[in-house]
Amino acid sequence: MLDSHLLAALAAPDLTGLPRQELLYKRLKAAILDGRLPGGLRLPASRQLAADLKMARNGVIHAYQQLLAEGFLTADRGGTRVTQLPGLARQPAMPSEAVTRGARPELSQRASDLAARAVTGNAWLPFSPGVPDLASFPWAAWSRALQRAWSGVTVRQLAYAEPGGEPALRQAVAHYLAARRGVVCTPAQVFLVAGSQMALDACARLLADPGDVVWLENPGYPAARNTMLAAGLTAVPVTVDECGMAPSPSLWETRPPRLIYLTPSHQYPMGSVLSLSRRLDFLQKSASTASWLIEDDYDCEFQHLRHSRRPLPAMQGLHPAAAVVYVGTFSKLLYPGLRIAYMVVPPWAVGSIGEGIAALYRGGLAIEQQALATLLENGTLTRHERRMAPIYRGRQQVLREALTEAFGTSATITGGDAGLHLTLHLVNGPPDVAVAKHAAALGVVVRPLSEYAVQVPGQQRLNGLVLGYGMVDAGQIPALVQRLAAAVSRAA
Repeated sequence: MLDSHLLAALAAPDLTGLPRQELLYKRLKAAILDGRLPGGLRLPASRQLAADLKMARNGVIHAYQQLLAEGFLTADRGGTRVTQLPGLARQPAMPSEAVTRGARPELSQRASDLAARAVTGNAWLPFSPGVPDLASFPWAAWSRALQRAWSGVTVRQLAYAEPGGEPALRQAVAHYLAARRGVVCTPAQVFLVAGSQMALDACARLLADPGDVVWLENPGYPAARNTMLAAGLTAVPVTVDECGMAPSPSLWETRPPRLIYLTPSHQYPMGSVLSLSRRLDFLQKSASTASWLIEDDYDCEFQHLRHSRRPLPAMQGLHPAAAVVYVGTFSKLLYPGLRIAYMVVPPWAVGSIGEGIAALYRGGLAIEQQALATLLENGTLTRHERRMAPIYRGRQQVLREALTEAFGTSATITGGDAGLHLTLHLVNGPPDVAVAKHAAALGVVVRPLSEYAVQVPGQQRLNGLVLGYGMVDAGQIPALVQRLAAAVSRAA
């Protein structure tokens, strides 16, 4: 039977607002799990326990029946008893709170490494990179497109989506990329996925095996590095200069890659554009070494923001049959939370990659994909892109001028030919991580440049800030840059 201490615990007042019958159920269950009610113990009859606890008998019956249904209690002619549970047999009585941290299994080393590289911050605050002007998005047109898609919904759209995505959007993306980026493909080569990171994950798992070498830009996109390492690949950092990734001739011999990850249109975060000669060289050498090229067309939506010259087309269009997987997203035109991206694969790999994607992932967002197809087909997104380009160009110019005025020759600025960010280099300045912390306290979000890089022995440590201007009005920029300058002073 119940001892006086346990009976007092069951009758103790509660401040959570739970019904008494639910509270009794939870307390009895906890007492069984932590050993205070050992297996085989006979519990009081429902009438007796109700009288002891001064509650309605129906409440005790409810708690007993729920515990009987879950297997914690058994009932026979001898009454109601605590079940002999193998996992709890002969366990010493102890409160569940006393289970020590050391008794719990740890996460994998991979999880610890990923946690150390996690990027935090409020994406809606200035100058958070990678975020477009969400307030200017044509929400009314998007809402109408969604309503239209829902009006024609069928069981097929509510089930898992087709592995490649909605046919209408695959076709619209193929047409869009051909017109805007010079990509040569059929709709069958387009695979829709839940964000560019899923596309990179698919590349890492379907194009390489654990231990294979992947070349990554250094500095480069942290999520790409995390994805490749999580897939068990061996990451080799390759230096980036003013013309993009710059591997030494010997690197092709000593560390031949299985995968090469590039952001040729607007290198993230340095902002350089991969030159035509290097594009052709990568295509030639990757073919001779049986390597895959992953062309992440990062920030391709807003190019030539600084110069009027026509931007270089996608690498994929230079050799449509090459082993190039072209990756892109509509996050800068739509909104990052939508998580619709695409990958264009070589025509000869459509079947095998399609089967791999179907085996690894489950498709969804069929309604949103149909709505996006509508906006592409009727030109809404193209018009939005053209409307926003001069706005972003103006913001970038104001940011350049404000940074130059605030920092003068003590800092240099790179990037700006495309995308929505600039990089401020503080070569002899205070540590960028410290600057970012002080800036956050002043309501300004910036990313430390050093966090994008892998430190290589013999190379100078990068020190600077990555500043996005997509979510900040031009009129606010000068005052915000003054806050940033104050953060630099505090970190010095």
